[in-house]
Amino acid sequence: VQLQASGGGLVQAGGSRTLSCAASGDIAEITWMAWHRQAPGKEREFVAAITSGGRTTYGDSVKGRFTVSRDNPKNTVYLQMDNLEPEDTAIYYCAAVWGRPISTFSDPGQYNDWGQGTLVTVSS
Repeated sequence: VQLQASGGGLVQAGGSRTLSCAASGDIAEITWMAWHRQAPGKEREFVAAITSGGRTTYGDSVKGRFTVSRDNPKNTVYLQMDNLEPEDTAIYYCAAVWGRPISTFSDPGQYNDWGQGTLVTVSS
């Protein structure tokens, strides 16, 4: 599975941004697609995940502000980010799990494939 993330850029605090992650390859086996982020000097952090059926889960730091969605015909997952804060500044990565369920969303080792990342910078 190949993943291509896009949509990053500069946004002011309080603003919104939508990221996209397009999947290609053997996508029929994908069970979960997720977003993680990594800020400078920090560990990678789980942001949100979604199944092909639309079941979602979120990291505590983004609950109520971020929304993950999925367009199955387009093989694309979106991350709508609202009320952005400077602390949301990070490289955002999409990831996929295929052929099996996932037990720990925050464990990067549980994901089979990763996209290249897209940088989101939130100015105060």
